[in-house]
Amino acid sequence: MSKADKSPAPEAGGGVAAAMSALVLAVLLAALDQTIVSTALPRMAEDLNGFDDIAWVSAAYLLASTAVTPMWGKLGDMFGRKRLYLASASVFLIASVACGLARNLSELIGARALQGAGGGGMIVLTFALVGDIVGPSERGRYQGMFGSVYGVASIVGPLLGGVFTDQLSWRWAFLVNLPVGIVALAIAARALPAAAPGTRARVDYFGATVLAAIATGLVLVTSFGERWGWGSPAVVGLIAGTVALAVLLVPVERRAAAPVLPPAMFTSRTVVFSSLIGFFANAAMFAVLVYLPTYLQIVHGVSATLSGIHMLPLVAGLVVSQSLAGRRAAHAGRLRAILLAGLTANLAGLLLLSTIGAATHTLVLSVYFLITGIGIGMVPMVVLTTVQNSVPATDLGAASAVVTFARSIGAAFGVAVFGTLLNTGFADRTHALPTAGGFDATRPDTIGELPGTLRHTALDAFAHATATGYLWIAPTLALGMLLALFLKPTRESGAAPAAPGRCEPSADKRSVRAT
Repeated sequence: MSKADKSPAPEAGGGVAAAMSALVLAVLLAALDQTIVSTALPRMAEDLNGFDDIAWVSAAYLLASTAVTPMWGKLGDMFGRKRLYLASASVFLIASVACGLARNLSELIGARALQGAGGGGMIVLTFALVGDIVGPSERGRYQGMFGSVYGVASIVGPLLGGVFTDQLSWRWAFLVNLPVGIVALAIAARALPAAAPGTRARVDYFGATVLAAIATGLVLVTSFGERWGWGSPAVVGLIAGTVALAVLLVPVERRAAAPVLPPAMFTSRTVVFSSLIGFFANAAMFAVLVYLPTYLQIVHGVSATLSGIHMLPLVAGLVVSQSLAGRRAAHAGRLRAILLAGLTANLAGLLLLSTIGAATHTLVLSVYFLITGIGIGMVPMVVLTTVQNSVPATDLGAASAVVTFARSIGAAFGVAVFGTLLNTGFADRTHALPTAGGFDATRPDTIGELPGTLRHTALDAFAHATATGYLWIAPTLALGMLLALFLKPTRESGAAPAAPGRCEPSADKRSVRAT
């Protein structure tokens, strides 16, 4: 390792604060770029003359960020997480400039894929770096902070995209990353610890390629399954190919000298169950974050900006619960109890949302949103902390990548499944309405074309379809609660923070009392 890489680990107080501020900025940028384009897509399509393929602007980012996550995590374990973090952040910033300067849709989609590759690395390496900076008992508190940033970005992103598009240009949704990202990069280069790399075995390129292909198949199916037709040859072929690659991945990783996904992780009940819980929780979370603003805009007739304001109780619940849960986990280590409480609150929130209608008062909605936000906020950091505390320091990156990968796929599935439930339910309830005037039963945004009485019928149908969708999503959280009952998270396990110039293995692989 070069002399330049032997920067001291951050010390308590200012050092940790500086390192965490850099990581928070990075997570904020990477999370924002998953949602900031949603309100800018129509203007992008108009300016770049690409309405038919505009969905790829979002899909390319999600696909790339999901596909590369395990590889970034493993390379960080092998070559040092600080180096890989700086590299992924640089890729993200370069791609952001390319997005802002794109001359046509093809260039924009390509730049978005590159941006997703960098953003995926920033997120997974941030989570792993927390394990280098602080000890097991403190991880919950800091992971909770990052979870809050991620949740807030999911709400704020569309608002910022709309403001940039209306007041400046949609290109600023990407170019704004440059000044903020440069500051984060400068702080990170100085403040992040440079733990010694792990074993320099041959990079598992074949395993990484197979895993990336699996992620690509999953994202394509979830992003375009409804558009292409769930029973179409393209979707059926993608599903069959993805399943075949998943079967192939097992022997490939068993033979690899340094597998990108160590097979031992999949014999760990903690890793497998936590990843599944993360999958289910993120599916529910993104069904809420993506479609509640749509419900507010269509049923209650508010603007995109006002829908974000209406969502503030959910954001408040998320931020407060993340903070309190992180502190509780840090002092008492009761990870499983916090996880069950979060899943229970989240389930209660979804069941309450399954009762909403066209006439539900905004005050009642605020209470429902608050309860849902409290549940959403308590789960992600506990899942990640539980897994990190169960593996040695040499596998922190790979373990963080497994959880991040599961959560990313869960988010994609949640959005896809809920979207299908919503659209199908709405179309079933409005297929008999007249189409004169431009109303289309497959497009809720055309409700305004209907005359008064029929419009109210359509609004009731959309509200009912939204509520029914949340009722169907709720059982996934019940399944997550069942899995959580079989977890045995420990009070003080996992890797200690990295010391200057070396990376210690887990000091607490011995058994300790489960909570």
